[in-house]
Amino acid sequence: MDKAVILARGLGTRMRQQDPEAGLSVQQAEVAATGVKALIPIDRPFLDYVLSALADAGYRRICLVVGPEHEALRRYYGEVLKYQRLELGFAIQEQPLGTADAVAAAEGFAAGDSVLVINSDNYYPAVALEALRHLQGPGLAAFSRAGMLAGSNIPPERLSRFALVEADEQQCLRRIVEKPDPALLASLPEPVAVSMNCWRFDAGIFPACRAVKPSPRGELELPDAVQYAAEVLGQRFRVLCFAEAVLDLSSRIDVGPVSERLAGREVKL
Repeated sequence: MDKAVILARGLGTRMRQQDPEAGLSVQQAEVAATGVKALIPIDRPFLDYVLSALADAGYRRICLVVGPEHEALRRYYGEVLKYQRLELGFAIQEQPLGTADAVAAAEGFAAGDSVLVINSDNYYPAVALEALRHLQGPGLAAFSRAGMLAGSNIPPERLSRFALVEADEQQCLRRIVEKPDPALLASLPEPVAVSMNCWRFDAGIFPACRAVKPSPRGELELPDAVQYAAEVLGQRFRVLCFAEAVLDLSSRIDVGPVSERLAGREVKL
């Protein structure tokens, strides 16, 4: 299993918002204005670090899910960048209809194989990526809140709004709890783990992505597709919990803290 899908179709609405406290360089501000978070320069484009971690974890074939308007992204990763450890291609999500629709766009790339699915604006620890590569069957990497608070750039108040992962006695996914209330958060036993959209899927995810209806936000959501795959299609998703942290590049205020944590990190593609 050496295929990974990176969801890079987002509109970057939060990254486009001005923030005088972010202290971006001129070049960083110019890229932030486009909303293409993957290209935010941290010595080199942020997504380079993500790709290097995937290569470290043993992934070799990569598919970037992008929009038809993402010409700069396709030019850099399809024509400019040179690879020694990776092969990279693209899948086009014609409209920004949600994460389930983005995953469905990569069905041709998967070609019946299992694939890793991650975000383009998160830097994941290689140990978690590698564990999913060796997992037998579908699953997800969950990350302890304690580990995230210790090592991530995400402040506590923001982390408290992240989706929680609830597992059963066999450490299989019971449900993803979006925007948990404080009472639920306090009631869960340690380690309380959050979802950072880091999945291993087999071919069963694609009919689930096509079956879900739009959420109240009007989007086809990947957690809804996972729930459908579990409840209707009978799939079991193994939960692997990690104490290591994930970095999050959602808005301009994240650029500085993420840059500090990636300083000196070797990139080998």
